[in-house]
Amino acid sequence: MKASDVMTTNVVTVQPDVLVKDVADILIKRGISAVPVVNERAELVGIVSEGDLLHRTETDTVQPRAWWLRLLTNEEVLASRFVKANARKVGDIMTRDVIVVGPDASLGEIATLLEKKGIKRVPVVKDGKLVGIVSRANLVQALAAQKDVRPAMAPSDATIRSKLLARLNNEPWAHSSLLNVMVKDGTVELWGIVRSPTEQQAVRVAAETTAGVRQVNDHLTVRQLEGAY
Repeated sequence: MKASDVMTTNVVTVQPDVLVKDVADILIKRGISAVPVVNERAELVGIVSEGDLLHRTETDTVQPRAWWLRLLTNEEVLASRFVKANARKVGDIMTRDVIVVGPDASLGEIATLLEKKGIKRVPVVKDGKLVGIVSRANLVQALAAQKDVRPAMAPSDATIRSKLLARLNNEPWAHSSLLNVMVKDGTVELWGIVRSPTEQQAVRVAAETTAGVRQVNDHLTVRQLEGAY
C-alpha cells in the first residue's frame, strides 16, 4: 500500500493571511492538531501545529528567560521567538520547511519518516500542490483494514517446514542450527534451544506468520550456551 491508498484527501487548510486566533479555533472545532498552509494556487507553503501556538502573549505563556541567557542567545533566534509569540497572521508563525511525501510513497517509508522525525502527520504533495495528508491514525486504520488472506490451496507440511526453516536461516538473530521444526496437518512443533526469551518469541512469531500454519506448539528451551557472549 502507498500514501494515495490511505491519505485523507478532504484536508482542512488555511492561507498565510489567516489570523492565528482563527487557526486556534479551527484546531479546536475540527479536533485536529495541525493544519497545512496553502497559497491561492493550492501549493503547500507551510504548516501550523499546536506546538506553534504554545507560547503566545495572548495566553501569557511566553517563557521568560534570564538576562544572561538572552545575552548568550543569537539575536536572530530571539527575533524569531518574538515573532512566534506576537505575530497575528499564520504566515509569520508557520513552519516553512515542511516534510512531505509523494502519493507513491510506501507506508513503510512513511512510518519510518514519522518515527525518525518525531512528527504525527505528513502532507502528501504532487507537483507542489497538496493532495492529501497521512497521519499516524491513517497507518493504524490501514493495519486494521488488512484481511487475513489464506491461499486457496493450503501448502503441504513439507512446504511449510521448508519455508519456515529458510526464513529462520536468513535471520541473524536465529540460531537455526539449534532448532528443529516438525509440521503435521499445518501444526508446527518447535523444538530445540534458544538463547533468550526474545529469541523464543521471535521464532514463534516466524512460525505463526508462515503461510499455511494453523497452530504453533512451542517446546523451545531457553538456555544461555556456555561461552556465548
